[in-house]
Amino acid sequence: MTTTLRFGDWAAMQADAKPIRMEVFVQEQNVPADLEMDDRDAACLHAVAYDAGGKPLGTGRLLPDGHIGRMAVLRSARGAGIGGAILKGLMEKARGRGDQKVVLSAQTHAAEFYLAHGFAMAGDVFYEAGIPHIEMHYEF
Repeated sequence: MTTTLRFGDWAAMQADAKPIRMEVFVQEQNVPADLEMDDRDAACLHAVAYDAGGKPLGTGRLLPDGHIGRMAVLRSARGAGIGGAILKGLMEKARGRGDQKVVLSAQTHAAEFYLAHGFAMAGDVFYEAGIPHIEMHYEF
């Protein structure tokens, strides 16, 4: 699947990113909407992946402190490498601004994905919104 990755602030990306996050986190995973949509969005660099027709398929965000979060790909587009493209794009942006490390809280079922992209597990499993997570790091 051919995809294009675009980056921007929340004001520019919200119309495309928010519906993906609502579908994946709120509808699929039953995360309360008020936990999913937080005030940190305004301070983040957001990425959205689009198909050849311009349809948004996946999203993620890079926080000012080097955390990557809210990685989500629509169910219909999973397995096509979109999550990997978003992750790599956000990591390049972090490296480009001088970050020495990227940190994320991965849902445990997605840990293998992040391990395959060079991340290492750091710490014990914890629960966020009732979903098991583990902190993971990548050092440049």
